[in-house]
Amino acid sequence: MIFFRYIILCCFCLQAFIIYGQQQDKVDFLTARISIEPDTINKKIEGNITYAFKVLESLDSVFLDAKTMQFSNVLLNGKKVKFTKNDRTLTVFKKLKKNKNYKLSITYTAKPKQALYFFGWTDSDNDNNQIWTQGQGKYTSHWLPSFDDMNEKVEFDISITFNKNYEVIANGKLKKVKVSNNLKTWYFAMDKPMSSYLLAFAIGKYHKKVVQSNSGVPLELYYYPKDSINVEPTYRYSSQIFNFLEKEIGVSYPWQVYKQIPVRDFLYAGMENTTTTIFSDTYVVDSVAYNDKNYININAHELAHQWFGDLVTEKNSNHHWLHEGFATYYAYVTEKELFGEDYFNWKLFDTAQQLDKNSRSGNGEALLNPRASSLTFYEKGAWALHALVYKVGKETFRKGVKNYLEKHKYKNVTVSDFLNSIEEVSGTNLSSYKKIWLEGSVFPIEEAKRILKESSLSITSFYKLQRELSVSKENNSVIIDRYWNKTTSTELKKHIIKFYSKSLSKVIKEDILNSNDFAIRQALVLATDKISLENKDFFISFLTDKSYITIENVLYKLWIYNPEMRVNYLDKTKGIIGFSNKNVRQLWLALAIMTKGYEEENKQKYLNELQSYTSSINYFETRQLAFSYLYDLFYLDKENLKDLVHATNHPVWQFKKFARNMVDKLLQEDNYLDSLKELEGQLKKEEFSYIKSVITSYEKSNESRTKFFK
Repeated sequence: MIFFRYIILCCFCLQAFIIYGQQQDKVDFLTARISIEPDTINKKIEGNITYAFKVLESLDSVFLDAKTMQFSNVLLNGKKVKFTKNDRTLTVFKKLKKNKNYKLSITYTAKPKQALYFFGWTDSDNDNNQIWTQGQGKYTSHWLPSFDDMNEKVEFDISITFNKNYEVIANGKLKKVKVSNNLKTWYFAMDKPMSSYLLAFAIGKYHKKVVQSNSGVPLELYYYPKDSINVEPTYRYSSQIFNFLEKEIGVSYPWQVYKQIPVRDFLYAGMENTTTTIFSDTYVVDSVAYNDKNYININAHELAHQWFGDLVTEKNSNHHWLHEGFATYYAYVTEKELFGEDYFNWKLFDTAQQLDKNSRSGNGEALLNPRASSLTFYEKGAWALHALVYKVGKETFRKGVKNYLEKHKYKNVTVSDFLNSIEEVSGTNLSSYKKIWLEGSVFPIEEAKRILKESSLSITSFYKLQRELSVSKENNSVIIDRYWNKTTSTELKKHIIKFYSKSLSKVIKEDILNSNDFAIRQALVLATDKISLENKDFFISFLTDKSYITIENVLYKLWIYNPEMRVNYLDKTKGIIGFSNKNVRQLWLALAIMTKGYEEENKQKYLNELQSYTSSINYFETRQLAFSYLYDLFYLDKENLKDLVHATNHPVWQFKKFARNMVDKLLQEDNYLDSLKELEGQLKKEEFSYIKSVITSYEKSNESRTKFFK
C-alpha cells in the first residue's frame, strides 16, 4: 500500500510538472521591473517585481519559481488575484485570454539560503562588508520570483536601494541615482532580453576605472579602494581582450556596457552575468602575483560568455558545450593573441594529456552528455572547436560563428543550430566530426597529436625527443642538451624540465640559474623534490624571484633539507606576503615558530598572527591554509575552533568540506572533543547544529564499540 501511494504521488508530481511546463509555453514574459532593498541585519530581501506578459493561448493560471518566499501583495493588472505558494513556486489563478497583455505585480520577502550571499556585516571592519549574487543556471529564484528555465528570456530593469556609503552594481546601464537621507537608489536598465539566471548585483566598498572599447562600449573595472596599486596588473590587457574578441567573433558586443566586479569568497573563478561579470577577488593581484596567477584567462572566458551563453543560450544542459567549450576556446585564442602561438599550442598540449589520461582511466565523457564534468565541457569542448577550425579553416569557421550568432541572437540554441551554421557556410558534412568529437566518450588523442604536430615546431620537437630517449643508446642528458640548445621556446624548455628533471645536465641547470625567465626557473623548483647540501647554494637565488609560487616552494625545501641555514632563509624572506591567501607569509610564520633559536622573543607574536588568519574576516583560502598549519603545529585555540565551526557552514563547498573533515580529525582527540563541546553555549543554535550532530554521532559510535569489546 505504501509503495502504491508513492507511485501515485510521483505520477501526480510529474503530471503537475508537465502541466506547469505546458502553461509556461502559453505565456511570453516580455519585461520585468524589479525594485529591491537588501536587509543586512536579517540577511533578507524586501522586493517588488512587475512582469509584463502576453498570453499566447488561453489558460487559467500562471506560475513563477520562487524559493521559500513570503508574499504580501499579488496583483494582476492592478487588482488582487488568487494565488497559492509552496517552497518552490508561486501560482496565480486567473482565466487569461489569448493574445491579451497582462501585468503581474508581486511584493515579496526572501531570505535566501543560496544564490545571494551576505559577507561581513557583523565584523568590525566595514570595508569587508559585501552582498553579491550567483545564479548559476537556475538559482535566481532564491532571491527573486523568476524562472528556473533558461528558455524564458525577459528584458529586466532593476532598482536597488541601499546605504549611500556603498557602491551598488547590477545588470544594465545605470540610468539615474536618487538619494534620500542615508539611502541611495540605483536604477539600472537593460535594453535586450536575457535569461533570469544571468541577473546579478553586487554591493560593497568599490572604486572604479572606466575605459572605452574601440567600438565605444564603456568598460567599468571595479576595485577595492585599498587595491588602487593593483588595478593595472589585475586588469592588464582588459581593453585589448575586449577589442580582440569583438573583432575575432565578428559580431558586435551585444549589450550597452560591460562591468567587472571582484568579490570575496566567490564560489567560482567568475560568472558571466549579462553585462556584469562577478569574479573572485583572489585574481586581484600585484605585479609579482601576476606572474603566477592572473585574471587574463578568466577575463577573456567570462567576456566570451557575453556572446556564448548570454546572447545565445542553451535550450538545456544537453547543449552545455555551447557555453563552456566556446568560452574556454575563445579565452585560449585570446591568450594566443597576447602571448603567441607557442603558448596557445602548449596549453592545448597540456589539456590533451589530461583528457587522454582521463579517457584511459575509463572516465571519458561525451560532450553531449548533460552530466559531463567540467573537464569535458571546458577542455574537451575547447579541443572540439579547435579541431573544427582545423577541419573547415579559420575564415570559414568565423563566418559560421557569425551566421550562428546573428541568426539566433537573444534566443535559445541547440548544438544542431551551431553545426548547421558551420555546414551552411563551409559546405562540409559534419556528421563524422560530431560522432568523434561530440558523441564519442574517448578523447581522440591521435587526432589531437596530429593537429599539434602540424601546428607547432616545438611540440613536434618534444615528441621527437620522447621517441629518441626511448630508443637511443646515447646518454639521456646528452640528448636533452641537444634539444635544449636548439630551441628558444620557453614552453618546450618548461616541459623538458617537467618530464625529465632528473636527467638535466649541469650545463642546463647553470643555464636555468643564469636565466631571467621566471617560468623556467619555477619549473625547475617545482620539479625538484629534494634540495641536497651540494645544491643549496644553487637554489638560494630563487628566494628573490618574481614569483610567489617559486619563493614558497624553494623556502620550504631549503628549510627542510638544510637545517643549519634556516635562520638565513627566514631572514631573506621575512617581509614577503604572497598571494591573497598569504601563502608565503603563513609558511614563513609556521617555519619561524618551529625554528629553534630564531627570534624567540617574537614567537608568541608570530603565533598570534597565524591564529588570526582563521577569522571569518579573511578570505576562505587564507583561513584554510591557517587551519592546516595550526593543526600541524598543535596550536588550535578556542577562537580557532569557533572559526572552524563557522567554516563548517560556509557557502563555498570546498572550504565547508575541508572544515568538516578537520572536525572529524579533531574528534579523534579527547582534548579537542571536550573543547568543541564547550562551544555549544557560546554559539548560535544554527551555527552549532552540524557540530552537535557530528559529536552525538561520534559518541554513539564510541559507545557501541565499547559495548562490543566488553
